[in-house]
Amino acid sequence: MSDDTRRSAGRKTRSEVLGEAYVAASDAKRSDFNADFLDFITEGAWGSVWSRPGLTRRERSMITIALLAALGHSEEVAMHVRATANTGASPEDIKEALLHVAVYAGVPAANQAFKIAKQTLDEMAGDEMAGDEMAGEKMAGEKMGGEKP
Repeated sequence: MSDDTRRSAGRKTRSEVLGEAYVAASDAKRSDFNADFLDFITEGAWGSVWSRPGLTRRERSMITIALLAALGHSEEVAMHVRATANTGASPEDIKEALLHVAVYAGVPAANQAFKIAKQTLDEMAGDEMAGDEMAGEKMAGEKMGGEKP
């Protein structure tokens, strides 16, 4: 597979997993300094590993969260917990993965990851509820003949 093909596959997979808005924001921060690194992770992580057929995205998501938690990469844990909205991994899956972290990488790493995962899941639920409320307000306004918000 050529670098261009791998980069294209990686960009597509990355956008599907992390969301187009996240990838667009990352691309906006691209510079001469970080361009080679961004190409490396797009081709390597997303174009070669995440695009492979051997595991589902749900399984890759759980493995990734566990590894990031074990290594103490808090920001990345939060990002990949948010990505579960696109990978199919459930809060129960995240919990089970983090219990493995406690056994195999240590309770302090899992403790920190549980805090981050809970906070992120709570934020996601709040965002979802806010979206439901906006949709309800829009529908109520339309039924009453009012303007759409």
